[in-house]
Amino acid sequence: MYLLTFSGNLLIILAIVTDSRLHTPMYFFLSNLSFVDIFFTSTTIPKVLLNLQTQSKVITYAGCLSQIYFFMLFAGLDNFLLTVMAYDRFAAICHPLHYMVIMNPKFCGSLLLVCWVLIVSLFYGTGLGVYLSSAASQNSRTTAIASVMYTVVTPMLNPFIYGLRNRDIKLALRKLLSRKTVSA
Repeated sequence: MYLLTFSGNLLIILAIVTDSRLHTPMYFFLSNLSFVDIFFTSTTIPKVLLNLQTQSKVITYAGCLSQIYFFMLFAGLDNFLLTVMAYDRFAAICHPLHYMVIMNPKFCGSLLLVCWVLIVSLFYGTGLGVYLSSAASQNSRTTAIASVMYTVVTPMLNPFIYGLRNRDIKLALRKLLSRKTVSA
């Protein structure tokens, strides 16, 4: 599942970067979502796989804090990027004649920057407190299942939900993959 998540999101990024027709606000945010999803899953899953392989659940205090820090960063970015993507679609549907004026490159970059700033200011204090205080009071099996759902399954499905159902992404992926097979 981790490899599928990583490769699916990487393919979305490559398709968007290599196809100039996809250099629009919607695909800009989609490629950023794929980027964040790769790093979101990479903050926990490699350690989980190592733990399963070695039958050890040991993590250093610094390693735990680092993992929580990056986990919260990328989880929050995921949420805010989905919100920005919803706004992008709202602007495209409700204001089609003004869409390119509203969603200009400077505004898109500003929205992305705001996502990062909001994460730092909003999520870290509250998220860290909730995460550390509730760890002892939850059922470990239920927590493990929920953790797998939001750390692996959701980022794995995002390329399919947001990208592979899209005709332009499919076309760009076909061009990208056919270019790679011809050059190989």
